[in-house]
Amino acid sequence: MTATLDRPAPAVTTSSGGSTLTGTGRMIRFVLRRDRVRLTVWTLSLVAFYAYFTFALGLMAETEGALQARAALMETPSGIVMGGPGYGTDDYTVGAAMANEGTVWVVLALAIMSILHVVRHTRAEEESSRSELVRANPVGRHAPAVAAVVTLFVVNAVIAVVSAFAMTGTGGSEELPLADSLGMTVGAGLSAMVFGAIALVFCQLSEHARGATGLSMAAFGAAFVVQVAGNLREVPGGTTLSWVSPIAWAQQTRAFVDLRWWPVGLSVVTIVVLLWFASVLASRRDFGGGMIAGRQGRAEARASLRGPLALAWVQQRTALMWSCLGLGLMWLASGTLIPEIGDMIGDLLTDNPAMQAIFGEDTTQFEAAFLGAIMLYGALCAAAYAIVMGLRPKAEETSARAEITLSAPVSRGRWLGAQLVVAGLGTVVLLAVGVYALWAGAASVGVTEPGLGTYTGVLAAYAPAVLVYLGLTAALYAWVPRAAAAGWALLAYTFVVGMFGGLIEDLPEAARWVSPFHWVPEAFVADFDPGSFVGLSAVAVVLFVLAFVGFRRRDLHST
Repeated sequence: MTATLDRPAPAVTTSSGGSTLTGTGRMIRFVLRRDRVRLTVWTLSLVAFYAYFTFALGLMAETEGALQARAALMETPSGIVMGGPGYGTDDYTVGAAMANEGTVWVVLALAIMSILHVVRHTRAEEESSRSELVRANPVGRHAPAVAAVVTLFVVNAVIAVVSAFAMTGTGGSEELPLADSLGMTVGAGLSAMVFGAIALVFCQLSEHARGATGLSMAAFGAAFVVQVAGNLREVPGGTTLSWVSPIAWAQQTRAFVDLRWWPVGLSVVTIVVLLWFASVLASRRDFGGGMIAGRQGRAEARASLRGPLALAWVQQRTALMWSCLGLGLMWLASGTLIPEIGDMIGDLLTDNPAMQAIFGEDTTQFEAAFLGAIMLYGALCAAAYAIVMGLRPKAEETSARAEITLSAPVSRGRWLGAQLVVAGLGTVVLLAVGVYALWAGAASVGVTEPGLGTYTGVLAAYAPAVLVYLGLTAALYAWVPRAAAAGWALLAYTFVVGMFGGLIEDLPEAARWVSPFHWVPEAFVADFDPGSFVGLSAVAVVLFVLAFVGFRRRDLHST
């Protein structure tokens, strides 16, 4: 008998032609086809924001002194926090107002889009094991990541170019230069791409999509805090500290004031370095795993965890904790600014008739309006949290974890109810943290009016409104899972109407009715309205009932 030994197969090597990128073109087409609706909605929404905000500021410019009065507000601490370093406030044009007040919000929206897009097509695909099926075909290791980055770049480029042209045609009597418009939109897009590249790095470090998303969002929060701290120290222009943040690189293009393109290069260099670093990490880690090993759990669950409610709490508690900590500190700091706002506005009212015409001569009323604006921001953050947690059941279903849970003696209604109860309580807790942190910040600097009872009334007024967002997301998930994320469109609409709707005098009243916050009495100005509370509560209850009915009627995995 003769025995033979097979030679071992030669190791697969990466050629200089870049075999790890095999199939990148097909992956790009696949991503664009798969996300065609999602990316179209993001594109139209952001272009509409650019056009609408520019149009609204153009209308405001028709009132003599109105824009300059607005510039005075943007030089206050709250204006710097919500806006930017204050370029062009000495001669506040429509373009300068657009760049100063809109850049941070555009970068925020684009950064969220970038982070979610990158995580969705890299770490989330590996976590769900779909990447293994894809790589069973001739697809290189880095092809999915490169496809995610390329498609993200294309979408950001389309948004930047179309938005720039939209701005030039909607500025009213002031024709905005195309070069400056491109300077603003391109700068914002590249700053957001930095956070997309950061997300790709975290996708190599974290073993789970939730971890990668959370770390990326935390990076954006840190960048926001850094640029605010730098800008507050010196107005206009900010300090060296603000330059540490990618958000400041978009602001430093100084569009419509003194356009310069070189700060955009900082974003480009940072993106290239981060992508290179991500590729190095991806080449060194196990496929499907992360560079940071996940913590091993207990061999047996505690008795208190043997139920869907406890499971939902374990899944959501970390996000709630960090959200409460971050937003609580932000609103606490905002409350400490109230005395400074009152003194500054008092001087402005004395010296500026235009300000008196817009805000009246009562400084205390303006302080209440400032508190109301901060409260609206807090409620929007709580509503965003409600939407994220409302999408948790969908994530559990698509990852097949819901199927495992429902294989136990757990009914559909009990499982969904547990997810929504924890999400609803977390949303109200986050809103309460924001309200009482604002009160604590004001009280710490001697501002005792309005009192704690008024703040509690504001909390009660906003609570059913933010729960409407959770109910809508749950109902969409139950009936039309593919459209579950449409709650973000309502949130964006609420933000635009709430923040800028007042700039358009002839905006139809019916256009405001769509926003749940329209039915909430103006915080710290109007009294608590039991009618609106009951009405919004009824809407939320109806949406939750629809969610339970729809979820019981459809098959799982119909997404």
